[in-house]
Amino acid sequence: MRESGAGHEGGPVDQRLTGDLPVASAAAAADYVGDDDTLVVSGFGSVGDPKAVPEALAASDRDLSLTVVSGGSVGPPIEVDLAEAGGLARRLPFTNKAATRDRINAGEIAFHDPHVARMGERVRTGALVDADTAVVEAIAVGEDWLVPATSIGQTPAYVAAADRLVVELNRAHPLALQRFHDVYRPGLPPDRDPIPLSAPGERIGDPRVRFDPETLVAVVETDRRDATYEFRDPTAADEAVAATLRDFLAAEMERNPALADRLTLQFGVGSLGNALMSAVADLDRGDRDLVYFGEVIQDGLLDLLDAGELASASATSLALSADGQDRLFADPGRYADDVTLRPASVSNRAALVDRFGVVAINSALEVDLSGNVNSTHIDGRRLVGGVGGSGDFNRNALVSITALPAAVDDRSRIVPHTPHVDHTEHDVDVIVTDHGVADLRGKGPTERAEALVENCAAPVHRESLRDYLDGARERGGHVPFDPGSAFDP
Repeated sequence: MRESGAGHEGGPVDQRLTGDLPVASAAAAADYVGDDDTLVVSGFGSVGDPKAVPEALAASDRDLSLTVVSGGSVGPPIEVDLAEAGGLARRLPFTNKAATRDRINAGEIAFHDPHVARMGERVRTGALVDADTAVVEAIAVGEDWLVPATSIGQTPAYVAAADRLVVELNRAHPLALQRFHDVYRPGLPPDRDPIPLSAPGERIGDPRVRFDPETLVAVVETDRRDATYEFRDPTAADEAVAATLRDFLAAEMERNPALADRLTLQFGVGSLGNALMSAVADLDRGDRDLVYFGEVIQDGLLDLLDAGELASASATSLALSADGQDRLFADPGRYADDVTLRPASVSNRAALVDRFGVVAINSALEVDLSGNVNSTHIDGRRLVGGVGGSGDFNRNALVSITALPAAVDDRSRIVPHTPHVDHTEHDVDVIVTDHGVADLRGKGPTERAEALVENCAAPVHRESLRDYLDGARERGGHVPFDPGSAFDP
């Protein structure tokens, strides 16, 4: 693995299992995990996560109280099986499965929700946890190296930090996936060199993650695909949001000189994000290149690659549907020159998001009249999912866009004041809904509120929002806010 200033190490891998390695069953490997261990695992976008060892832990009769730290979302073996078995005491940095989420909301699992980009270094330095055992999925492994599977996430940092390493060697994933990987691990402060990436599609590393061979205690062979994303069909509101976004991007490209030659986008993971990519296919970009620099590769990006619309795509995870996996696995070479997977410490790096002029497009649960964004909690108390890497992009993007339908059922998603803030008014530039655009750049608090009510709220909810705003303004002050009615249903 490369660190700052290091040279390339290791070329292509031509076999999955190399050297005299401690091959073991999943149950035997699970015995290396202590009852109250901090378990650091691979996985991001619910793919590339270990499966057999967490299932073995869940099936054991042990009284487990594990802290589980991943790169991002992971699949059912951890978030469902281990949670339902009562094995999770603490979880970070992300969750989106009901079994874990319900126990977090019930106070049975402690949950910490940091931004993704710096998770690796915070684990390496012991700032968040002391890593006991790493359990990671790979498509190939040797005595001091492994090749990640369908995501990289924080795997390089986690295997460096853990006292013990268990590798799940998954033969269900094509060995050709190594052609996507560009493993570069930034050094630690205070002497960290700049990441030498000058273009989103450039490569600066190699396919392998290096580790201390003394830490490897077990290799478990598996043959099992990831749980896949189930993207719902776009709703009429989704399609209207996409059309509004397309019109905004067209106008922004003409207005913004930083977009004169290239449009570099990031989309949040999920059904809406996948649907919003359709807007890009219909966008008249002139002779500008279209580039993706974000966290996850979704089906919509494969569509753009197949159509010849996308010059390159850089991420840390292949978060695909079953059809998307089939498409990519059938011919990995078709995409290998254009798709790069990196550690999340690189894919989400503030300096790179800024350097490449990324236009960040993420969704939310609700936006308030100050422009604050709530992405994670209903009514300020019930967790829906983690913040993920959206903050890494929102705060550092050239243009930060939050896109969402204006209402769900009879509930407005433009609200007077949100009781939970994930992204402050200082980190979001533009709000896009199915009813219009509120460009908040340069506006004062009252102007922001008026733009959100008149341009973004659903017409049926505008009168009540205007009434709130009128009452709030009567109280005076810089920010129109009425604590007595801000949270009225």
